[in-house]
Amino acid sequence: MGRVIAIANQKGGVGKTTTAINLSSCIAAKGKKVLVVDIDPQGNTTSGYGIEKNKLENTVYELILGDCTIERSILKDVIPNVSILPSNVNLAAAEIELIGVEKKEYILKGEIDWVKDKYDYIIIDCPPSLNLLTVNAMTTADSVLVPIQCEYYALEGLSQLIHTINLVKERLNPDLEMEGVLFTMYDSRTNLSAQVVEDVKSHLNQKIYKTIIPRNIRLAEAPSYGKPINIYEPKSAGAESYMALAEEVINS
Repeated sequence: MGRVIAIANQKGGVGKTTTAINLSSCIAAKGKKVLVVDIDPQGNTTSGYGIEKNKLENTVYELILGDCTIERSILKDVIPNVSILPSNVNLAAAEIELIGVEKKEYILKGEIDWVKDKYDYIIIDCPPSLNLLTVNAMTTADSVLVPIQCEYYALEGLSQLIHTINLVKERLNPDLEMEGVLFTMYDSRTNLSAQVVEDVKSHLNQKIYKTIIPRNIRLAEAPSYGKPINIYEPKSAGAESYMALAEEVINS
């Protein structure tokens, strides 16, 4: 039975997509079968794996509207052990089209349940907002991983996100857990990054990953080549960090 992890934070630019791409690829490199579900209308996880997102016939959007089956929308073995349920800008209309649809919070869960047994891990990349798509991810997931950028406003919005996770747990998915908080874009040259880490640790009673993802040029470049970091530049600090994170996730 696949373990489903939603990567969520309503703040943009905190490393959600970078984490979805590279964590899934690094887990796969350790011999696990992974399905990546891109439910962000920007489709950056899809293109970060080298997929031409605007030429796709079947995406999460068609799946949610019932226009295709999950089997037909999954792109299998995009790299060894990683399959992708892709997304593109069409998904932005999903929220409006689902107005009045019964049990719309469970649509993604209903689809993922068909294929859950075929994968060890299912990683869902959420959009940067607490909308219906993010709620669908949380009703589908076993846990939520929250990336936090090491910057001054790191804690802002985090209490709102935790409140949303607790609401979903209370009303829609009693099994939902907080997977943990992941620090991203850590700059060892500044005092601020270290200060943010200390602040968050003192304010949160959530699990915090030991692995901290550094600011890394190779990490920033990799998506434009359509490759995860462990394939693009396996010896980089970014690749080593995500391999360490994959190890932590697998062993948690």
